[in-house]
Amino acid sequence: MFLHYPVYVAVGVAGFLLTLAIRALTVNRLIRSKLRLSLLVLAAYVAINVFLATSPVSGEFAARVRSIEELLVALAAINLLVVLAINPFRADRVPERFPNIVQDAIIIGLFLIVATAVMQEKFLTTSAVGAVVIGFALQDTLGNMFAGLAIQVEKPFRVGHWITVGSFEGLVSEITWRATKLKTKAGNFVILPNNIISKEAITNYSDPVASTRLQVEVGASYDVPPNEVRAAITEALAEVPMLLTSPPPEVVVVDFGASAVTYRVKFWIDDYAADDRARDQVRTAIYYMFRRRGIEIPYPIQTYYRREAKVARAPETTGELGELLQAVDIFAPLGDEGRIELLASATEQLYGAGETVVRQGDPASSMFVIVKGRARVTVEPSGREVATIEQGGYFGEMSLLTGDPRSASVAAITDCLLLEITADAFRRVALAHPAVVEQVTLAVEGRREGLERTKRVAVAPVAQVEQPRSFLARVQQFLRLPGAERRT
Repeated sequence: MFLHYPVYVAVGVAGFLLTLAIRALTVNRLIRSKLRLSLLVLAAYVAINVFLATSPVSGEFAARVRSIEELLVALAAINLLVVLAINPFRADRVPERFPNIVQDAIIIGLFLIVATAVMQEKFLTTSAVGAVVIGFALQDTLGNMFAGLAIQVEKPFRVGHWITVGSFEGLVSEITWRATKLKTKAGNFVILPNNIISKEAITNYSDPVASTRLQVEVGASYDVPPNEVRAAITEALAEVPMLLTSPPPEVVVVDFGASAVTYRVKFWIDDYAADDRARDQVRTAIYYMFRRRGIEIPYPIQTYYRREAKVARAPETTGELGELLQAVDIFAPLGDEGRIELLASATEQLYGAGETVVRQGDPASSMFVIVKGRARVTVEPSGREVATIEQGGYFGEMSLLTGDPRSASVAAITDCLLLEITADAFRRVALAHPAVVEQVTLAVEGRREGLERTKRVAVAPVAQVEQPRSFLARVQQFLRLPGAERRT
């Protein structure tokens, strides 16, 4: 026996107000969004009952309307119960195992079961015929829908992951019933239908961990042993800030090419979006390190050629470097002959902007003269900059004369071409011109006093500078000059 229409209206209004109260109390935005359907359906239910209560309808039409009312109540109740049962009421988040698409599928499935039980044979017959018609008309849409549901359940990727699907690569921005939206590195959106994604191989760069291994390849001359090349590449990678230290980088020989031995450099970064920048930094660091180590990156050639021996410095280059050494005050006592001999043994080193040339505390026995570029001097533990060295300046003279560890760190501000002078080269000049050693020592000692005063102001008090005679004895002993044994 059916209840009277006013009672139906009262039930509908009560359900509407209850749903509205639940929506107002929850902090979960998904619950509030999904309860709009229940409110809309209940409002339609109330409107239909008001219409039936005020209009003289009966018979078969009234029975059909009554069936629609029952379905509306069922849909509103199922939507409300599923949403409240799955989603947290006091937290604004979506359960990981029940994303929006999965919740919609549960609601639709339960509604179909209830509708079948309510309308019985008529609904089964009608739904069977309708399903065939709709299936043919919407086969692509339904394929995308079920593929999207499978993606949400299996979770091969999530929003915020970097993936490759077929020939497309990008950041997952949105997953809907129909398609998945990728944002490429060029800033464009690629919309991929879900049924296409379900048929392609998927590479996820963000799962199971965010770190990603990249690789670059570089060729090196056959004249350099592989262990030396590996050591040079490993040292270059230590200066690249974007690389992770764990897992450590790896360098392997992958091919004996037509003109070079090919090395594959494998390294890890924590942000796949920056892969191009990371590869750029790695290739740049390797180039400068190879240049300093004298490791050639051969041109990609296939034809036979006869390699000519490397010629010495051009006369004009030698003249420019000679003028540069003449302007260095500590080498003024050497004279033209001594400077030419020293220049013959000196080597040119190229450092890229930002690279560290020497580190404070490292053992050393050479000095540098800046041919081109600028460098900064810092001291530990504060890391404070105490000086900037311009073109024509020099540093490391104490390590050259005494073998002392580096007293400060020096890094290139711009690309720097440096002239490196070793203790062995200076010793040969000192043996040929023994009278100039004491003059060079005095010049270095004077510069040293000025630097120590600067460091005392910038950092902290340091030990007193040695007396000239004691300092000269240390220089002669380190360079193994005649008479050094008698002084010790």
